[in-house]
Amino acid sequence: MKNLNSQQKGSLLAFIAVMFITPDSLFIRLSNIETWGLLFYRGAIPFFVVLIGLLFFYKKKFFRALLNIGYPGIFYVFSFSACNITFIISIQNTNVANTLIMIAMAPMLSAVLGAIFLKEMPDFKTWIAIFITLFAVTYIFFDSIELGNFYGDIFGLITAFGLACNAVLARFAKDRDLVPSAVIGKLCVAIFAFFFVDSFVLVNSDIIIVPLMCIMCVAIPFVMVTIAPRFIPAEEVNLFFLLETVIGPIWVWFIIKEQPSMEVLQGGMVIITTIAIHSYLKLKKA
Repeated sequence: MKNLNSQQKGSLLAFIAVMFITPDSLFIRLSNIETWGLLFYRGAIPFFVVLIGLLFFYKKKFFRALLNIGYPGIFYVFSFSACNITFIISIQNTNVANTLIMIAMAPMLSAVLGAIFLKEMPDFKTWIAIFITLFAVTYIFFDSIELGNFYGDIFGLITAFGLACNAVLARFAKDRDLVPSAVIGKLCVAIFAFFFVDSFVLVNSDIIIVPLMCIMCVAIPFVMVTIAPRFIPAEEVNLFFLLETVIGPIWVWFIIKEQPSMEVLQGGMVIITTIAIHSYLKLKKA
């Protein structure tokens, strides 16, 4: 990592993080635990795993790092916690493909929020991409209303907004270490879910699936995604989530035969193609 420039470091961190995340939706589908129990473990297990890592890494400086998060870190805790909750609600109330396509909107939302709060004004190509993707999302929403997936799709879009907020906050506070904020965010998720859990007992395959999901698909990648915006712009970090949008539904499609509707495939193709072309033009310009 020492021989890499900032662009390479940020891109590598974001790429590895998203590759760890891709089976996440499949694990959620395969688990039999109820929603609040799943949220509790997705908060508690990553909290303890990453906390142990941070205590080993920071040693006596951990509490100093925690107190140094400032106002950006406090906002990050709330935003991070919220999008963790809305993601699970979305996945469990619509098709996986719908949720991940909604999340694919995060780069465009990051560009808008970056323009408002960071004064990183998007160029003309970015605005065109934003309007095209908004049109495609609207097209998917109309299909979801007919299929009864609208509730889940709305929470998917809220998750995308939360991810965009996270990326912009990390970009704004790039001189601060926000990993402790993410850890506290996971603790907040666990505490919030605790009061609604019917049973904490993991049975059958959940004994393996839930801990594996929480460590591989949650704990490891969220540290990388928190660090990546310190090296590259927020919208570039979120662009890597396009890989999850493509690979995530394939896992679910192949393993449990959950097939998205034709309208979702069409709208998703428009969103992914638009953002891919936009990314290529930006990289070519750079």
